[in-house]
Amino acid sequence: MATEPIKLTPGRLTATILYLLAYPFLILGLGGDRKWAEGWIFSTWFVTFCIATIVYLYFNDPALLAERYRRPGKDSGEQTWDRYFIYAIGIFFMAWFVVMPLDARRFDWSPDFPLWLVLTGALLLAGATYFMFRAYSDNTYLSPLVRIQAERQQRVVSTGVYGFVRHPMYLGAICLMLGAPLFLSSLGGLAIGVLMVALLIARIVGEEQVLVSGLEGYQEYRNKVKYRLIPHIW
Repeated sequence: MATEPIKLTPGRLTATILYLLAYPFLILGLGGDRKWAEGWIFSTWFVTFCIATIVYLYFNDPALLAERYRRPGKDSGEQTWDRYFIYAIGIFFMAWFVVMPLDARRFDWSPDFPLWLVLTGALLLAGATYFMFRAYSDNTYLSPLVRIQAERQQRVVSTGVYGFVRHPMYLGAICLMLGAPLFLSSLGGLAIGVLMVALLIARIVGEEQVLVSGLEGYQEYRNKVKYRLIPHIW
């Protein structure tokens, strides 16, 4: 049975933006230091990127924006096994967000990282900005769920960053998960980030099996673009 399209309302979008605006208060509040420069920089970047992406999709690809609001459930068309990944990643993500400021600032569980590691984190966040935004702009079928979007006549996208690696959105997410704790100097956040990376890698394996069996032309795309995340590595 075809999955019904999601309809967005201005109220729902406004609620999302207000929710995102709470993140700087969460980061700085948990950190316990209103003068924490890295906390301000990261939270401002995160909120700006999320809101800019929503605004971009609202005007340029409302169908994808609606798809991004789709939630797991029996009527979503999602693979049943994927719901466990969605919930696990969500739990780890919130833990990651809470642990980083507690670790790096309030309780000083982690030592300050050397400047080169902090700068590496900043570069990874820049990479996250590029790969995630380009994934959104290049692929109108970028669902948060592992499912074949038959109701949208989903097809293989092989241009833009999808000609570089097969999963640029995951690559951007990995840059975020590892870059933020490096930038904020949080070993606890880095440990949780590594666990999330492992979950994403496992999810990619399952997702590709679904795409090969259910999306016409995906096997040919795999033959053309040989690497999932990092060229010449995997």
